[in-house]
Amino acid sequence: MTAPTAPGAGAAGAGGGAGAGREAGRTARQLAELARRRAALAAQSEGEPARRQHEKGKLTARERIDALLDPGSFVELDALARHRARHFGLDRNRPFGDGVVTGYGTVDGRRVCVFAQDFTVLGGSLGEVFGEKVVKVMDLALRTGCPIIGINDSGGARIQEGVVSLAYYGELIRRHVDASGVIPQISLIIGPCAGGAVYAPAITDLVVMVDGVSHMFVTGPEVLRAVTGHSVSREELGGALGHNAASGAAHYLAQDEKDAFDYVRLVLGHLPSNNMAEPPVYPAAPVAGPTEADLALDSLIPDQRNRPYDMMRVLHTVLDEGELVEVHPLFAPHMICGFGRVEGHSVGVVANQPMRAAGAIDIDASEKAARFIRLCDAFHVPILTFVDVPGFLPAVEQERLGIIRRGAKMIYAYCEATVPMVTVITRKAFGGGYGVMGSKHLGVDLNLAWPTAEIAVMGGEGAVNVLHRRALAAAKDPAAERERLLAEYEETLCTPYLAAERGYVDAVIMPHETRQQVASALRALRDKRGERLPRKHGNIPL
Repeated sequence: MTAPTAPGAGAAGAGGGAGAGREAGRTARQLAELARRRAALAAQSEGEPARRQHEKGKLTARERIDALLDPGSFVELDALARHRARHFGLDRNRPFGDGVVTGYGTVDGRRVCVFAQDFTVLGGSLGEVFGEKVVKVMDLALRTGCPIIGINDSGGARIQEGVVSLAYYGELIRRHVDASGVIPQISLIIGPCAGGAVYAPAITDLVVMVDGVSHMFVTGPEVLRAVTGHSVSREELGGALGHNAASGAAHYLAQDEKDAFDYVRLVLGHLPSNNMAEPPVYPAAPVAGPTEADLALDSLIPDQRNRPYDMMRVLHTVLDEGELVEVHPLFAPHMICGFGRVEGHSVGVVANQPMRAAGAIDIDASEKAARFIRLCDAFHVPILTFVDVPGFLPAVEQERLGIIRRGAKMIYAYCEATVPMVTVITRKAFGGGYGVMGSKHLGVDLNLAWPTAEIAVMGGEGAVNVLHRRALAAAKDPAAERERLLAEYEETLCTPYLAAERGYVDAVIMPHETRQQVASALRALRDKRGERLPRKHGNIPL
């Protein structure tokens, strides 16, 4: 007996042979298509453009990411993205990735997001899809609370895509602003960065450039020559050395790409992943009794008041392993800023350098310190200040360039900070220099001074000239009288003890006790909590 046939079953069965033929091998074709696209993507990274990049002594985008991140940790996103533009022949050239590599990985086991502009693909120029990719990975970094690292090597805006390219520069800048103080942002300039593209890195926390390779300028040499008739090289206009030593637009001058990546890894080791986390803590033995290096500090300060000494000797003695990761080492070198550790905990160091300009504060030093202090405060890094300052640099040019407004930035930064703050006065702390260099009056938690500290309105020579001008003019032996008055002034006012009596200095310590006292102070302040009056934001004198 034959089983009944369902309605329509015969028709379906009749066509089943043709359908099965179409379906046969479908999965294999789909897998093959992905393999083909991956092969095309790999060919882009290995062809003639990559060879030209290597001839310039530069790595490709993916090679840079591999050099920066922990081996095997990188996960790429949007590798197969392609632009949608149709004008000026772009429809015939649609490479995968669209000129930027994006994704995430780890640095020393901690997750980071990264994007690397790929000069081998469309000159690394920014178009719509390029912009979408970077926006996407930046949004991911913000959502997950991890640092964002940008590697810049680009020909600029993609002219063929018109205003869309310009729009995405604005989109990127807005996200950098939103992320500021929320997640660490680091920019590496390893090639050209021109026009509107320079402002996105400028907003990030740290900018690293490579000597002889990196260039940043708002207006390039060709445009400058066309408009002004002035010829200048790319290096002279916006080279790495100039931005590190003169403009202050870059924070570290790397000798090569490896040096740049090593520096970024060091800095990230001192910063938390985001503003809700604490900086990494490394195993370290508690600070013990004075070492030979500690005892050497007792003889560091010269007897001659105008003779300089190297503040770095103090820092190398106080910090774990003597290690200081400097920020802006070539810019305003009379103000030292950098990251170190005390008992394994990260600290930000701000210090006058008597070896340069007597450690005086000028516009560059003020802005350098202010920006670094705010970086530390944003990411819960305690601030350790060492003071040997004669005051603000007296100069007509400084006044004309705005030392009042721009010098106020450092004062504002100290007053605004809520992280633990410890100050050590080693020698001079005169006039306004005393007030602005982490004084008790700005809200610093613990202030220490060496017996060699001179805390006063001004130095002895100037004070005697102001206070005793008439007496010196009438003296029978002006030189002897000057010496007597100078000794009287220095013993009365040029010491740390008047400040200690007033509580402006919490303790006068022996130099060899500095490392122990600093460690103890930071230990006591570890659970500090600071609150501010509710407000949208302050109005720092920019």
